[in-house]
Amino acid sequence: MAFNFTTPEQFASANKATVDSLLSLANTALASTERIAALNLNTARSLVEDSVSGAKAMMGAKDVQEALSIQASLTQPNVEKAVAYSRSVYEISAQIQEELSKMVEGQFGDFQKTVAGLLDKAAKSAPAGSDVAVAAVKSAIAAATSAFDNMSCCRQVGHRCCHLRFRQHEQGCQAGCRDHRSQRCCRHQRHRQGC
Repeated sequence: MAFNFTTPEQFASANKATVDSLLSLANTALASTERIAALNLNTARSLVEDSVSGAKAMMGAKDVQEALSIQASLTQPNVEKAVAYSRSVYEISAQIQEELSKMVEGQFGDFQKTVAGLLDKAAKSAPAGSDVAVAAVKSAIAAATSAFDNMSCCRQVGHRCCHLRFRQHEQGCQAGCRDHRSQRCCRHQRHRQGC
């Protein structure tokens, strides 16, 4: 669809809005990438520190029984850290998705207003008898808006459902690990990956 700009200011305004939108999108993507990178760096640092302290503890074991006891005591904190890492990645991903969805919804709203304005201008300058065609276009726009609103609603419901499933699996995983049932923990890990 071609937009007719009657003044250079309208063209400049449209370009500014597009550039602002793209900058906002880029800033949002970079901010989330920065958060993920910081999380990964902190997790790697913690993993190295824990591995070194665990290795030192294992080397200090006097017999096999003590070594097994040390190994068992190191497992629970590692599982808890893995769950915390997964939770952090999920939260960052959910936030970026929410921000991007708001941007898309805002852009769609602006686009809808622009199209409605152009349609009204076209209707005023249209020849007599074209009311039926204008009404059909308005009806199609209303149907597209309704479909977009339904998709947005379904996305929100799906997001809430996945969030709830993630929390349930996370709680089950932690309960299984507290009971030293590592097989259950692995089973919940596979469920989380499938969500």
